[in-house]
Amino acid sequence: MASETQIQYAHIVHTPGTMGGEARVDGHRIRVRDIVVARDQGALTPEEIVATVYPSLTLAEVYSALAYYEDHREEIERAAEQEERFVEEFQRQHPELVRQLPSRKG
Repeated sequence: MASETQIQYAHIVHTPGTMGGEARVDGHRIRVRDIVVARDQGALTPEEIVATVYPSLTLAEVYSALAYYEDHREEIERAAEQEERFVEEFQRQHPELVRQLPSRKG
């Protein structure tokens, strides 16, 4: 019988009822995917993420979150897709509650 190795990621936790149970930085309400978005869409280095986006985090916490993401891409991307579907459905069902933002020009 093959045994599965459980890898522990320093600083990363899953807490039912907190941030939807998604992987997040321990002691913060900052999800792993929030850090990944800062890196990928913001084109920021881990050092820049700590300095400008999440100054309450340590560099070790950011690196741990990125390592977790690399080993759990499917889980993180699935959570992002579920949230996107939820938002789209909410907007369809409750258009009166959705504020229209002015379009950016220029």
